[in-house]
Amino acid sequence: MIYIRSFIFFIFQSVTAVLFSCVGVVLWPLPFKWRYAVVSHWAKSNIWLLAKICDVHLEVEGKENIGEEPAIIICKHQSAWETLALQTVFPPQVWVLKRELFWIPFFGWGLASLKPIAIDRKAGRKALSQVIEQGLDRLSSGAWVVIFPEGTRIARGFIGRFGIGGARLAVETGYPVIPVAHNAARAWPKHGFVKYPGVIKMVIGEKIASKDVAASDLNQQLFDWMEDKMTQLEGQKPVLQERKP
Repeated sequence: MIYIRSFIFFIFQSVTAVLFSCVGVVLWPLPFKWRYAVVSHWAKSNIWLLAKICDVHLEVEGKENIGEEPAIIICKHQSAWETLALQTVFPPQVWVLKRELFWIPFFGWGLASLKPIAIDRKAGRKALSQVIEQGLDRLSSGAWVVIFPEGTRIARGFIGRFGIGGARLAVETGYPVIPVAHNAARAWPKHGFVKYPGVIKMVIGEKIASKDVAASDLNQQLFDWMEDKMTQLEGQKPVLQERKP
């Protein structure tokens, strides 16, 4: 039944992705918050369907830490689940992501309509400058910015080194940071088709001020927080996974 339920969810997810992507393109002339209000229903409907079809539920701890001021979300990256779940919990947001995602038919078009910060991960300092410049623009407009500091999905039981981009964006712009940990891979593994029944817990940390602090120190503080929370969620300390050259 787990495989059958996962297949049914996949069908719904795929069909609705095409539908909402087309809607996003049609709504492109409208202000961002209007487009986001409509297109983000795809993510919210997927989280709802995930609970109804696959018996995978979301539990949130620390929601009171969100507040109203835009911030930079530094989130653990284990699967595709968190890209959906963040939209059900946080205010309107944009994501720092690899530009290759725009090349995916339909999905990429809808994604582009939500003003993400699409970078070439091989561009080095140019990509970092892009994150800071466009990140400030998005934050100033009232949108939150989501960054996955590990740079890619990391398998359960591991943690990747944090890129400096999120911390640099915070320090350069003065906006606070909110760290987010979760154990999504228990139910939705990295690159996993099968969705295993259970409760995924998301932990939202307190806002961390970015003024009068070095980016490297802030980055280490965020890494330490994430390592500690993942240890609590998984029951064991995650193994550090080095980035591929």
